[in-house]
Amino acid sequence: MTIPTIRIGSRGSQLALWQANHIAAQLRERGHAVEIEVIRTVGDRMQDPGFVAPATFPDGTSLDAKGIFIKEIEDTLAVGKIDLAVHSLKDLPTTLDPRFTLAAIPVRADARDAFVCESYWGLHMLPSGARIGTTSPRRQAMLLALRPDLEFVEMRGNIDTRLRKWSEGQADALVLASAGLDRIGRAENVHQRFSIDELTPAPGQGALALETRCPLHPLDTEDSSRDPAIYAAIRELNDSATEYAVQAERTVLAVLGGGCQLPLGAFCHAVDDQWHLHAMVVSPDGEQVAHVVQKVPFGTPACELGSAVASELTARGALELLQVQPVA
Repeated sequence: MTIPTIRIGSRGSQLALWQANHIAAQLRERGHAVEIEVIRTVGDRMQDPGFVAPATFPDGTSLDAKGIFIKEIEDTLAVGKIDLAVHSLKDLPTTLDPRFTLAAIPVRADARDAFVCESYWGLHMLPSGARIGTTSPRRQAMLLALRPDLEFVEMRGNIDTRLRKWSEGQADALVLASAGLDRIGRAENVHQRFSIDELTPAPGQGALALETRCPLHPLDTEDSSRDPAIYAAIRELNDSATEYAVQAERTVLAVLGGGCQLPLGAFCHAVDDQWHLHAMVVSPDGEQVAHVVQKVPFGTPACELGSAVASELTARGALELLQVQPVA
């Protein structure tokens, strides 16, 4: 069927708009008409001075660090006001609401974490007790494993907000996803990109998730009949290698607890004729590490690889490490 205009919902941050426009350009190259609708979420409004976020959404569901940037966009998708939501995959839970599906995962950008600092060119050059701006338990734990003397500054918000707070002197350095900095043209601020054995990326980091309504679960919207055609159009943007890699990574996360806030990293990539899956769990105090690298031939199911790595991490005490309390 002929597809009317595909409506993409996006937050208003610089990075979110870059991602939405990037996908819109690819769809237009394939002959589709595309519009972008900016959705101002509670998470965005929390960046405004004086705004006090509610404890829960109106339907009673709780706000958390990731959900505040996602739920309202999904609600808009559910009622048919938009057809496509473009997310950073690492922010999505491992289990989606059955009303939605990941129609495509395009080619992944740089998955590594980046060190942002004006005065020092690498983590090892920071003075003792330096303040790092990050709220990620994974980054904090892995950084402590490298530098136990570091201190951390709560730095929530989108990438624009965190860069502004850092420039105001609220932290000596930031650790952010390389992909986001590259996408908004701030690579000149990056002085170090951590190897995957130093800071193993979050599952799905660097990848975009293109979320649509699920054509297998039609919703009661005015034009739900076009959902299968929308899904098919978005599916054309899928990259099978990236999809495999992030599925393996997210399986590790799901088996070990499924939360976005676990101090766990997982990164899968192809080397010659094999998949290599690196996974790391670090105790919150940074003192104990479980690190696994598993190699399997092409053709091995992604979920099988991810489950095997999760089992190996468990055998090495990963679940016990996750229970260690962070340093006060």
